[in-house]
Amino acid sequence: MKEQVGKVTLNYQWYSGKDLYCDGPIEDTMLEIASTYGEDELNGVIARSNSWEILYHFSHIRQNIVSWLPITSRDNVLEIGAGCGAITGALADLAGTVTCIELSKKRSLINANRNCEKDNIEIMVGNFMDIEPNLPMQYDYITLIGVFEYADSYIGGEDPYETFLRTIARHLKPDGKIIIAIENQMGLKYWAGCVEDHVGKFFEGIEGYHHTEGVRTFSRSGMEELLEKVGLTKYKFYYPYPDYKFPTSIYSDEYLPKVGELNKNMNNLDRERIVLFDEGLVFDRMIREGLFPLYSNSFLIMTEQGED
Repeated sequence: MKEQVGKVTLNYQWYSGKDLYCDGPIEDTMLEIASTYGEDELNGVIARSNSWEILYHFSHIRQNIVSWLPITSRDNVLEIGAGCGAITGALADLAGTVTCIELSKKRSLINANRNCEKDNIEIMVGNFMDIEPNLPMQYDYITLIGVFEYADSYIGGEDPYETFLRTIARHLKPDGKIIIAIENQMGLKYWAGCVEDHVGKFFEGIEGYHHTEGVRTFSRSGMEELLEKVGLTKYKFYYPYPDYKFPTSIYSDEYLPKVGELNKNMNNLDRERIVLFDEGLVFDRMIREGLFPLYSNSFLIMTEQGED
């Protein structure tokens, strides 16, 4: 079964008939917003709403995480975990085609309505592991923006993170790339008094997730170890600041931040926090000591398979 919303195709062939996660009534509000307002009106909607969920799902700042990537109209993109379409539109503006996978029908409808004027988007609604054997092509880019950390919940098995990466890699063209955006388990904000983003507990990630199941993030060395294990040995780390959700700058090992630049650190907008120290001053010390890549709040990783 398929549905057309404007120029966007929704494919329900693998949809179970029930959304397994939902933010509640706010999603109905977001669907109304996506159906009513154009992209150039969303900032006004955000300002009037005073809602974290509306800010998070509709802010154009979200798109900064992918808008700089070297994706061209010759490229086919697979977006896993497309959500409400915060990133989908930016990918569609760059790529030839965008195939989205999203578990939630409601969120897929929000995405389709928001991007209804774009004719190069198909949204496949259902669980990734059900859809994956039926993917229609090999891809130049596969994106996991805020998705990889949930592999334990949706992939299963003894090594869900390895399984997820191996499965995804099968759908890359020979020179294709996987793009992963994820919080750093050792990000400075967690030491400074922010709760862990996914479970809302102080120090849960840096203590090793001893009280958590189903979701986790990784340190830089932890991500490198995973990538090496599955043969994704060609990789490059980037460092979105303040984080990958609302990035205003994206640094790299070739262009690291300078002392004094990292001074917008009170950005834990939807979560409780305490202030244990001045993050800007600590970032400055880390920059001087060459430690910033280990304590950046988030990573953006571009990876591909190495040579045989």
